[in-house]
Amino acid sequence: MADALEAIRLDKWLWAARFFKTRKLAAEAIAGGKVHVNKQRVKPGKEIRVGTELSISKDVYRWEITVTALTSQRRSAKDAVFLYEESQESHDKRQQQIIEQKQLRELLPFHGIDHKPNKKRTAFDSSV
Repeated sequence: MADALEAIRLDKWLWAARFFKTRKLAAEAIAGGKVHVNKQRVKPGKEIRVGTELSISKDVYRWEITVTALTSQRRSAKDAVFLYEESQESHDKRQQQIIEQKQLRELLPFHGIDHKPNKKRTAFDSSV
């Protein structure tokens, strides 16, 4: 599955491993300090190799992973999980956060728009 690569740019690998939808989003996250390589802040062009440890923060979630394979092509989500190995501690913590988020959504009532706004009825009308 993996190409015969020794090293690849970090932003390209994050895109191929499906952590980000585009390379631009991956590069912005790296530049913004959301991705660390071996516990150090780096630039998007940083070359990574098999065995590199990454720390990725996205939304409220955090992954602590080790790169197990390199590829320069974006594959299916099923194939992308073989590009890295997540630590058990990181996986457990993230699963706990997911459960907490679901419980929070169930407890808080939705105060959003119950209709599509138009000229007659806008989202800001309280008399409707």
